[in-house]
Amino acid sequence: QVQLVESGGGLVQAGGSLRLSCAASGSVFSFNAMGWYRQAPGKQRELVARITRGGSTNYANSVRGRFTINRDNAKNTVYLQMNSLKPEDTAVYYCFAARMGMAPDSWGQGTQVTVSS
Repeated sequence: QVQLVESGGGLVQAGGSLRLSCAASGSVFSFNAMGWYRQAPGKQRELVARITRGGSTNYANSVRGRFTINRDNAKNTVYLQMNSLKPEDTAVYYCFAARMGMAPDSWGQGTQVTVSS
């Protein structure tokens, strides 16, 4: 099973930026899609952003225009650049990979993002 190792979470003030990284143990082209979900306390896990093997991207309405997902094929790493962060972005962010379709079948350990007002 693929291993996904995340990094880059932390504490930031509202309006600030963070970049999350997700390093995969195999080629990113092994997966049909990779991306990020997040889960805030008391809420369901929700899709934040996704990038497909072909390079197509999707974003949650709440982050579109502020977050950008991209990947470095040589490093087998997917990134989530988060700008103009808001307190409501506070959550644990989970990297995922989907070998077929869009449903995740591998998850990272999660990284905490906290945005203070």
